[in-house]
Amino acid sequence: MSLLEVKNLVVEFPNRRGTLRALDDISFDIAPGEILGVVGESGAGKSLTGASIIGLLEPPGRVAAGEIRLEGERIDNLPQAAMRPIRGRKIGAIFQDPLTSLNPLYTVGRQLVETIQTHLPVSAAEARQRAIDLLKDTGIPAAEQRIDHYPHQFSGGMRQRVVIALALAAEPKLIVADEPTTALDVSIQAQIISLLKRVCRERGAAVMLITHDMGVIAETCDRVAVMYAGRIAEIGPVHEVINHPAHPYTAGLMASIPDMESERDTLNQIDGAMPRLNAIPPGCAFNPRCPQAFDRCRQQRPDLMPAGATRAACWLHATHEVAA
Repeated sequence: MSLLEVKNLVVEFPNRRGTLRALDDISFDIAPGEILGVVGESGAGKSLTGASIIGLLEPPGRVAAGEIRLEGERIDNLPQAAMRPIRGRKIGAIFQDPLTSLNPLYTVGRQLVETIQTHLPVSAAEARQRAIDLLKDTGIPAAEQRIDHYPHQFSGGMRQRVVIALALAAEPKLIVADEPTTALDVSIQAQIISLLKRVCRERGAAVMLITHDMGVIAETCDRVAVMYAGRIAEIGPVHEVINHPAHPYTAGLMASIPDMESERDTLNQIDGAMPRLNAIPPGCAFNPRCPQAFDRCRQQRPDLMPAGATRAACWLHATHEVAA
């Protein structure tokens, strides 16, 4: 049974010149205890997918079609007032910059206790003890003293741990983590990643991990969805996608990762840039940059189709049944 189901999600931004389609028919699910990585270049639609699930789309952005279900219940069409108790209680969010998630005027303890008491029926003393336990769980030393400190008194890595503690405060079933390790140095990244993995294992929470770092994906995730120009280009088990990429875009991403064993003077790169939303080419959006593109790629847009152990939106994998 999937904890989160996203079906045929379309997100649009109306403007004076028409409507820009930022997410175009995206479908995926996440099971309890699973970490799904979402990867792609800047502008692929990764963060927008996360914002749609949390219910924090910036106006005039709107869900124009499709549905988002959490534990079988539809949540994409709920009014903000109904979404507020779900956010925090059932869905926790971890953002890239901890300073935007923490109020500088309140101690971290006050922010944790408020969050816990908003969502759980506990006394102030129980909430404070729970907040201290959460800070300990996320690896903050001397949590009993640090709970009364303000956000500016913590380092970047420690602030991100506080944000993770906040996201876990009400024991949510789903955690949407948007670039949670990008601003941190590598040793802290590793600690944050192992913390997320432990949360999944011990609490059975599902995690949607949005990042552009394939190293983080390889280390953390069970499955990965590769996004390009508002669509999913490939989705499947993380080791298959990394070692046997089925979509030329995924293969390009993998080839651009430095290899410690080989002696190369230059890194591989994918020529060109991702198209702007108002200039997505007909057919497959990747075709102008694809070394394997042929006529059909320039005319028809492929949907996800079986491609070995993964599913890829690429005509290279079209069987006669799919083409019919």
